[in-house]
Amino acid sequence: MKINTTFSPAVVLSLFATVAGTCLVSVPAQAQTAAPAAKASAAKPAAKAVPSKKAPPGASRVDLRSEAKNRKAGIEAADDALTPAELSIAERVYVGQLPCELGASVSLLADTKAPGYFTVQGKNFKYRMFPVPTTTGTVRLEDRKAGAVWLQMGNKSMLMNQKSGTRLADECMSPAQLAVAEALKLNPGISVLDAPKPTVAAGTTTDSIAASVSPTMSTPTASVTHAAPAALPASAAK
Repeated sequence: MKINTTFSPAVVLSLFATVAGTCLVSVPAQAQTAAPAAKASAAKPAAKAVPSKKAPPGASRVDLRSEAKNRKAGIEAADDALTPAELSIAERVYVGQLPCELGASVSLLADTKAPGYFTVQGKNFKYRMFPVPTTTGTVRLEDRKAGAVWLQMGNKSMLMNQKSGTRLADECMSPAQLAVAEALKLNPGISVLDAPKPTVAAGTTTDSIAASVSPTMSTPTASVTHAAPAALPASAAK
């Protein structure tokens, strides 16, 4: 017996309608199930992650550098501190613009932040100096790093560089030193090479001076010997 597998158009439409209805029923159900979940998620928004405050990069290094700098400043301040003797020498230093020989000049300025220190400046040089005690009483300033030495005497000052063995400035004078230099020109001091001249009292004779110089010496006396006359010849006697 032969089965007829041919379907009429009405049967095909009926089957299509049944299948379509089943799909439409299942889709809204799924949509209704997903809708409450979407509403719930919308009602409770996800909490945003609050970024934690991180320490600035290199903060510890900054602190270490600051501490090291403070320690270095403290060490330098301790090294720069002068003794009372050195501070008393600093009070005797002539400051200002000092004219020197050959038209040169040297400027001395006191360091207000570091008592006892001076800035010695001129053409092609600048030094930071501090006082050094001397046995002669001469005011001496030094910049040991540069090898510079400033010597202040009563009538003049000079600047030398010990490393190069050169004299950078000479005959530098403040007004006080200029006055001393002028006074020395009018009344020059006695040199150690000049022997003192002897003074002779009134009424002193040359013999007394010689006796005082050498008491054992006596004034020499001239002794005269008279020779006997020579005998005359016999012819002359007659």
